[in-house]
Amino acid sequence: MIKRLSLKAFSEVCKPGSGASAFFTSILIWGIGIGCFQAAFNNFLVEFYNISGFDRGVLEFLRETPGVLLIAILALLHRFSDWKVLRIGTLISLAAAGLLLIPVPWAGAVALITLWALGEHLVMPVRQSIALSIAKTGKSGESLGIVTSAINTGTVAGSLLVAAVFFFGIRWLRQTDQRLLYDVVWCMIVLFLAVSVALGATVKEPGVASRPRPTFYFRRKYLKFYGLELFYGARKQVFFTFGPFVLIKLYGMSTKEVALLFGISAFLTALWGGRLIGRLTDRWGYRNVMIWDTVVLFFVCLLYGFAKDIFPPKVAVAAVCVNYILDAVISNASIATNLYARTLSDSQEELTATLSSGISVNHVITVFYAIFGGWIFDRFGPGVLFATAALMALANSAFALTIPKPTKA
Repeated sequence: MIKRLSLKAFSEVCKPGSGASAFFTSILIWGIGIGCFQAAFNNFLVEFYNISGFDRGVLEFLRETPGVLLIAILALLHRFSDWKVLRIGTLISLAAAGLLLIPVPWAGAVALITLWALGEHLVMPVRQSIALSIAKTGKSGESLGIVTSAINTGTVAGSLLVAAVFFFGIRWLRQTDQRLLYDVVWCMIVLFLAVSVALGATVKEPGVASRPRPTFYFRRKYLKFYGLELFYGARKQVFFTFGPFVLIKLYGMSTKEVALLFGISAFLTALWGGRLIGRLTDRWGYRNVMIWDTVVLFFVCLLYGFAKDIFPPKVAVAAVCVNYILDAVISNASIATNLYARTLSDSQEELTATLSSGISVNHVITVFYAIFGGWIFDRFGPGVLFATAALMALANSAFALTIPKPTKA
């Protein structure tokens, strides 16, 4: 990763004097902060608020709402350059992490985590815009790839840092105050995000947006693409929200164990998950990948939901951990959907607008399925919840079958 940034990105991929070094390092540090937060907050919610499945669904509904409103929020910030929006988003998340140091009731925790998500969602599109604006002609894809690598590398590092804090705090320092250990994590996040902001402010940035702000783009020819995004949003929601929740609630996994699992999952995804799916897509074609990806997901969901009923406790834990990692890897199959959208687009600008709108579409189903999924979890249990996800996976495969076979893979 370091070699890629120092030798390739700055000399071959990016324009001279564009601030690429500061930008990519800032994104790497941001990724570490994100990794720390994702590895800790699920256990934090369960241990200090003893939340139910429905509570977790309501929280996710609010946490994903900024994603639905993202286009409108970015429109309000149209006077700010992408670099400034990047810093604003990072500062918002920094403030949320810092305020978590203050013990607050459940409603306060929900507000702070939603505030964190607002900052996180603001950063998502502008980091892509900046990566495109600093890239040399013909190097846009590589620039975006370096951003993805930086975030994945940071996520791995952040997850392992959280695992280390809880391992050494409990095992070596004999620290029994879990609140203190979580406060250490929040302080680390504040520090990392502050460094990220400082690095992002060291470049000579443009005074206007690097690229036009996205607007919602709807065309009839993309109806099947929007349908696939709806399925993807529901599938993502089940595993992202209730995957860790099952590990903590049903299997009693500690913060250290969950953080280590997240780190391994992020590492494997960063190392070969994306490349594997990409090669399969090139070889088999996007249509076949969209079909068989969700066939595999059908069995992953069923095993995840019913492992406790099928296997002895230790085997069940191993099975759900493997399934969690497998889902993280096959989630990269969303690139097949993006390739399908590209075949329908008449220009790069149209494709960019379509993909941005696809994000909003999958967030719409995400926010509503969060509450519905939480109700199913509490009323019928995780088995039924993941069984519904398995049925959606089959429906996704059936829907993908209606897509015409491409003339070229």
